[in-house]
Amino acid sequence: MFVFSGEVPLLRNLPPRIGVDGFNLALPRGTGVATYARTLTYCLKAMGCDVDVVYGMNISRRTPAALREVMFFDSLDQESAGRLPKPLTLRWWRDCGADMIGHAAIDVPISGRVEMRGFVHRMPAFDRVLNVPNLYRVAARYFQYSGRLLTINIPNPPNIMHWTYPLPLRLKGARNIYTIHDLVPLRLPQTTLDNKDYYFRLIRKLAQQADALCTVSEASRSEILSFFPDVSERLYNTYQSFQPSGSTEGPHGDDFAQQIEGLFDLRPGEFFLFFGSLEPKKNIGRLIESFLMARTDYPLVIVGAMAWKSEAELRFLGRGVATGRIRQLEYLPMPLLMALIRGSRAVVFPSLSEGFGLPVLEALSFGTPVLTSREGALPEVAGEAALYVDAYDTSSITAGIEELDGSDALRAKLRDLGPQQAARFNMSIYEDRLWKMYEAVL
Repeated sequence: MFVFSGEVPLLRNLPPRIGVDGFNLALPRGTGVATYARTLTYCLKAMGCDVDVVYGMNISRRTPAALREVMFFDSLDQESAGRLPKPLTLRWWRDCGADMIGHAAIDVPISGRVEMRGFVHRMPAFDRVLNVPNLYRVAARYFQYSGRLLTINIPNPPNIMHWTYPLPLRLKGARNIYTIHDLVPLRLPQTTLDNKDYYFRLIRKLAQQADALCTVSEASRSEILSFFPDVSERLYNTYQSFQPSGSTEGPHGDDFAQQIEGLFDLRPGEFFLFFGSLEPKKNIGRLIESFLMARTDYPLVIVGAMAWKSEAELRFLGRGVATGRIRQLEYLPMPLLMALIRGSRAVVFPSLSEGFGLPVLEALSFGTPVLTSREGALPEVAGEAALYVDAYDTSSITAGIEELDGSDALRAKLRDLGPQQAARFNMSIYEDRLWKMYEAVL
């Protein structure tokens, strides 16, 4: 395990200002990386840091300050951004000039005049919200043709800009840290539609120019070093954390059972659950096949949207739905998803690769039994608190489902062990890991 050096953190007496990108936070349907970014901002605020969040929404710099807040919350529900300028137009030349000298961020004043309660589960913790129009699309285009990171400028910039995803961007006047969650496009290229050449060049550029790289497990750290060994002294494993707020823990007791039954026609403890993107990396195809072969009276509830290369993975999904053995829900807001996790008989997550495995940590924290694989970081996260199966063997997954289903003693054991294991990744421990990385960088 990577060990940080240093004594008692000196930064705690004068916490730095930290910037975080809004790349995934702006997506209408949040991803695991969005949860990572949101949790990071909560943790930074708990550490006493001021937090700037930089979005890339289609909000013109000419928009009056009083209207920017309106446009910001309106954009959170939009699937697509505005069009990039056509080549050789005035706007195109203006953007080219900004590409060279740096794109300037503008403040989005959050005054409270726009009703925010409908967005509470999606908003990060923040002191300032800033925006650069179409930032992340512009940066990808710029890196594609130039091979360079796009520079942005922020008034009174933070001490550290913590990019929560590999992005071709740098903030002028700050130390730039990039989180690389995994290298799945390079390790399992057949499971993603990423442009592998672009992805490799971007990670190599970040490895060369970043003040530090952050990752979320020892498995991911080993993957990164296998491709980019020279970054060893600037690569930090902070793991990550999960802490449901009071608004996402869901009801308890009879109210909890009523919610499960009333909204989903499910009884607590009488369904299995998978949640995540329906993509090859998640091994959803083998999971569906294995579950349909398993002898169990309880259904499998799948919560997740169709993703890339999902057609072959889901060839048996229709049969499972038609027979009533599988129930599919494309998307749920966080409070309802947390309710399903707490009410499930077990969470089944035999993934082919995970940089961390947040769904496993979420299930463990609620004391929900977990079936998972030994791939990637999953053994680091689950420890002894899960039942392991071979991700590539449907008979192993089927046997695991039947074992969990049939053994009250095993489920009780895993329910007891889960919260103890999840405590190894609590917010306090996460804070310490972040402090040590930031101290080393500053």
